[in-house]
Amino acid sequence: MKSEDMTKVQAARPVSSRLAKLQATVVSLTASDIAPRAEEVDRACTWPAHSMAALSKAGLLGLHVPQALGGHEQGLLALSVLTETIAQACPSSALCFGMHCVGSAVIAAKATDLQRTDYLRKIAQGEHITTLALSEAGSGAHFYLPATLMTPCDSHLEVNGQKQFVTNGGHADSYVLSVLDGSSEHHSGDFSCLIVDADTPGLTWSGDWQGFGMRGNSSRAMALDNARVPTTNLLGEPGDQVWYVFEVVAPYFLMAMAGTYLGIAEAALNEAREHLKARRHAHSGTALADHDILQSRLATMWISVERTRSFIREAARKGDLGDPAALPFILASKVDAAETAVAITNEAMTLCGGSAYRENSRLTQMLRDARASHVMSPTTDMLKLWTGRALLDMPLL
Repeated sequence: MKSEDMTKVQAARPVSSRLAKLQATVVSLTASDIAPRAEEVDRACTWPAHSMAALSKAGLLGLHVPQALGGHEQGLLALSVLTETIAQACPSSALCFGMHCVGSAVIAAKATDLQRTDYLRKIAQGEHITTLALSEAGSGAHFYLPATLMTPCDSHLEVNGQKQFVTNGGHADSYVLSVLDGSSEHHSGDFSCLIVDADTPGLTWSGDWQGFGMRGNSSRAMALDNARVPTTNLLGEPGDQVWYVFEVVAPYFLMAMAGTYLGIAEAALNEAREHLKARRHAHSGTALADHDILQSRLATMWISVERTRSFIREAARKGDLGDPAALPFILASKVDAAETAVAITNEAMTLCGGSAYRENSRLTQMLRDARASHVMSPTTDMLKLWTGRALLDMPLL
C-alpha cells in the first residue's frame, strides 16, 4: 500500500491527537523502512531487525511504558491501531512489535523500582526488546498452565523447563516467562511470572522458524536448564501469574493480534480493489470493475473489514476505560479479526484470479499469514467459549 493511500485511510478514523501523531509516524516509517523489505522477510524467514530498529529509532518501543520513564503510556487502542498499520505492509513485523509491546505491558503492570530502571527505562529509550514466553509443548492451547519450574535457591531462582513458539526468539533482550513454583504443591495459585534475560546461563535455543505463515517472527523453542535468575526479576508476587494472564497478557495480546489480522484483511481488500480497477479484458477493453457482481462482492468485503474495525476499536476503548462490560468485547476481537482476515484473503484470491496464484504472490503471503490467526493461542474456539461464559456471568476457567 502506498504511503499516501495509508494516510488517507487512517485519517478517516479519528483518534486522540497523541495517538494520531504516533499513527502518522508509523505510517511514514512503514512506507520507508518496513514495506520495502516485507517480501524478503516472508521469503527468507528473516526476523525483521530493520523494522524493529526503525520502530526503536522512532521511540515506539515504549508504547506502554509510563511517561515518567520516557514512554508513551498508551493502552489497548494504540496497540491495535499501530499493529494494524504495520501489518498492512508486513504482518511478521506487526507480530514481532506487538509481542514486544505485550511483554513491556506485563513488566510495567507491577514493576518494582529496580525493574523500572533496568527494563522499562531502557525499553522507552529504544535500547531493549522484550517478548512473551508462555506456550509449552505439553499444554497446547492452554498457555496459562505452565510446567516450567521455578525453584528458590538462596539469592536467585533456578528455572527448568521448555517454552515453545517464542516470538522474537533469540533476538529479544529479555523474555517474560510463566512458571510453576517448584517448591510448593502444584496448583493454580503458585503460577508466577518473571523476566529472564537473554544472556542468562542455561538458556538455549533450538531450531529455526520455517513456518507456513508469519515466517519472519522467529518463533523458536527455548530450553532452560538450571537457569539462574535473580529473585528481583520476579514480577508482582509469587502466584500472580493468573492475574497477569487475564488482566494484562490477554487484553494486550488479543488487541495486538486483532490489529495485526485486521491489517492483513485491509491489505487484501486493497489488493483486490486495485486489481479490479486495473485489469481489463483484451477483447473488449472493459475493466473488471465494470462488472456488477464484482462490485457487489467487493462491497461485501469492505463492509466486513469496516465492521471488524469498528468492533475492535470499541473493544479497545472499553478496555482502556475500564468498562466492566469490556471482557467479552476484548475476547471476541481476535475471533472477529481472524474470521475476517481468512475470509477476505480467500475472497481476494478469487477476485484476483490467476495473478494471485503465481508463486509467492503478495496475496498468497497474506492468506498464509491470516491462517495463523485461528491456531495461535488463545485459539478461535477457546475464545468463543470464554466469550460465551463471560456473557453468562460464568468463570472463564
